[in-house]
Amino acid sequence: MKLKLHLAVWLLVSASTFAQSFYDTNTIQEIRIYFSQPDWETQLNVQQMGEQQYIPAESVAINGTVFENVGVKYKGNSSFIPWHQKNPFHIELDTYQDQDYQGYTDIKLSNVIFDPSYVRETLSYDILGQYMAAPQCNYANVYVNDVLRGLYVNVESISKKFVRKHFHSDGNAFFECSPVNGASGTTTFEELPTLLYWGNNINSYNLAYEIKSDEGWEDLIALTQTLNHNTPAIENVLDVDRALWMLAYDNLMVNIDSYIGIFSQNYYLYKDDNGRFNPVVWDLNMSLGVFADLGTSILENTQQKKTLSPFQHLGDNTFPLVFRLLNNPHYRKVYLAHYYTMLQENFANNSYWAKAQAMHDLIDASVQAEPNPLNSYAAFQANMTTDLTTNNGLVAPGISNLVNGRTAFLQGLPDFSSPKPTITNLQTSPAAPVVGNTVHFTAHVTNTNTNAVTMGFRHHLKDVFVKTPMFDDGAHNDGAAGDNVYGASVVMTHAYLQYYLYAENNTIGAFSPARAEYEFHELDATYPTLDEEDLVINELMAQNTSTVTDPAGQFEDWIELYNNTANTISLDNLYLTDSPDNLQKWAFPSGLTMAPHSYLIVWADEDLTEEGLHADFKLSANGESIILSYPNGAVVDAITFGAQTANVSYARVPNGTGDFFSHPTTFNENNENLGAEGFASAPGIVAWPNPANDVLAIRTAQPMKKVSVFNLMGQVVFEATVDGTQQQLPVHDWASGVYIVKVTGESFAERIKITKR
Repeated sequence: MKLKLHLAVWLLVSASTFAQSFYDTNTIQEIRIYFSQPDWETQLNVQQMGEQQYIPAESVAINGTVFENVGVKYKGNSSFIPWHQKNPFHIELDTYQDQDYQGYTDIKLSNVIFDPSYVRETLSYDILGQYMAAPQCNYANVYVNDVLRGLYVNVESISKKFVRKHFHSDGNAFFECSPVNGASGTTTFEELPTLLYWGNNINSYNLAYEIKSDEGWEDLIALTQTLNHNTPAIENVLDVDRALWMLAYDNLMVNIDSYIGIFSQNYYLYKDDNGRFNPVVWDLNMSLGVFADLGTSILENTQQKKTLSPFQHLGDNTFPLVFRLLNNPHYRKVYLAHYYTMLQENFANNSYWAKAQAMHDLIDASVQAEPNPLNSYAAFQANMTTDLTTNNGLVAPGISNLVNGRTAFLQGLPDFSSPKPTITNLQTSPAAPVVGNTVHFTAHVTNTNTNAVTMGFRHHLKDVFVKTPMFDDGAHNDGAAGDNVYGASVVMTHAYLQYYLYAENNTIGAFSPARAEYEFHELDATYPTLDEEDLVINELMAQNTSTVTDPAGQFEDWIELYNNTANTISLDNLYLTDSPDNLQKWAFPSGLTMAPHSYLIVWADEDLTEEGLHADFKLSANGESIILSYPNGAVVDAITFGAQTANVSYARVPNGTGDFFSHPTTFNENNENLGAEGFASAPGIVAWPNPANDVLAIRTAQPMKKVSVFNLMGQVVFEATVDGTQQQLPVHDWASGVYIVKVTGESFAERIKITKR
């Protein structure tokens, strides 16, 4: 068995070295902004306090790469201080012209105003990225007109590029979920992105959610209605697993300036191609206990932050994502499973501290060099362990003080100290499956309830996991009933399978792998081996105007396949294309087979809704290629043809094995079954088509040496030396009429009469 563990995003997006380097956590970026206007700082402040438009920078240099004519503005709500020397920046490289840095156009730079330690935001994003789609984050020294403004946190923008990378599309409903006019003491409840349902009027939502797509309000409203009034159907419109990861993360990290805080904000929603909204956490500059207002109460001190209940808001229906999901017994156990995984992998083993110290050491010199510090260097050193009050009056708990105390509190709760399901000894049979095989999955599971073990599987990263039960009843290839070995079976319809296992008891669930659904196991399969010439492209017609019609009565291009074997052949996972750059252009329907020595017609007409097999491409009469292949690129057969004559096929002769010739159509029959009007013959010689328009093909039983063509006046119109049993003659320039073809070989000379139209 080939078993892999993958981060989901790595399977579809192979990020290049360049794309990673701008957010490399081991380096500090350098960004230099150059303004030519003398009042640039006034313009930035006025715009941020007013229309929030970009002003043009003459240039921006990123790690030495210079971009001219760039949009720059200040950003932030509570982090913006008018006329301060270290306000957060938003740089947009393509405001005025098309340009990017390593594929990125939006650069968001935070000023670390709420974090004396400087590591909260980068550490928090680093932890988050292990469990769900999250922005990348590191540091940058920022200069304006060659004057250092300070060390900033460089956070990847949640843009169309981001959702395309993580959710594989970018044209669906997309929302930023924060009060549109900013969160403050004057923000009304209706302006909060709580996901409460306020009816079907868009105006009831447009101050709480900022739409980033061309349309999508109806989709968002449907989400809120389903969440609040039809929760059993919520998985149709929301990636519930990702939402549970978000809720668990915000609570564990005491990230209160989030959905679980007073403003229910700082997340995005993107609807994927499966119709489900995916939450993305954003703005972690007050994570790890800096922001403390839960809406229903305020965490007055670090001790209260350490002991924040994992079920905060469980009884409050004004937080419907918590109230509706965590009051569902199954979702509650999944939530606890995710929570426990993050607790153990980051806090209990002190890995958070090693990361925080590495970040702290990396930026130490840059913090010392800060010309406009919002917190002192002494505070930078102390806040790693000690609680401090920031310049704006918020208490930033010492990171180790908060995390270590919170870890001790959580590990003492019955939800986390009680026995948990264990999933071990995962096996598959067969270990090396072939596409089409039924694969049996088994695992040893303990501390679980009966009928509480499931397997989630899918065949593509973009698909939704299908959940199927696993059984310990002795009837599912699981050994003896009651032996704690659970089994399930899945048909390998593709060359790969992504899957995870889940088990739960009365208290908590557990996954294998622990980070599912974001991570998963993978099983590879091979395709059934077709020997050379088992299945071939046998005949085609690229300009059909009068020969044969499709089931709809239309004259269309067509391709004929032929099964050369004495066995039935499955066409599962085979693709047909006319583009070498897109081998998976058209897939054969699942379950389609070809009987021994049978023919199959595919209409190349793009009429996908009509009866019969219709590919979504047409053939070019000027010539092109046809390729039959598997998804892994293995080519079963391919043919490249030149310019074609109307109503003349291009076919293999002999049938199924020979070379291609222009040929009278046989359509779904043996290519050697030519009628009397289709060919001229003499002993051991066949010529076709007859009459001919463009090309005349000649085949002989014995090798030819010479071919001569005479008109009825005895004049030679064509002559060629030949060494073989097949020859094509170009007749398109000949005058219409009757001709005599003389074929000479080593021991024969024959004449046949043909007609040129």
